[in-house]
Amino acid sequence: QVQLVESGGGLVQAGGSLRLSCADSRRTFSDYALGWFHQAPGKEREFVAAISGNGGTTSYADSVKGRFTISRDNAKNTVYLQMNSLKPEATAVYYCAAGRVPATSYRTARAYIYWGQGTQVTVSS
Repeated sequence: QVQLVESGGGLVQAGGSLRLSCADSRRTFSDYALGWFHQAPGKEREFVAAISGNGGTTSYADSVKGRFTISRDNAKNTVYLQMNSLKPEATAVYYCAAGRVPATSYRTARAYIYWGQGTQVTVSS
């Protein structure tokens, strides 16, 4: 049974930073691409960032390029999302997702098989 558990969400002022973590219980963690998506109330789930199994390839939504960094530590079965210069529009539930996803499909939520329960990020203005 795959289990993805996110942590690190919270309340932060605009311009501040947060680091999200997602721990994965599988021993085959490095076989899977990991992605971060977010979903604001009343909106669809949107792609934020993704990283390949070995960490060599990353992808970002245009809205977060230069401010967010995705990374992974395969020895700890954990993926991170460092979020800097946060804006109020980043307020959403952030989800971690895993799957055998080709780089061409990183931005597609349905390409991922496993999902965490989400962690709330709130950015105040």
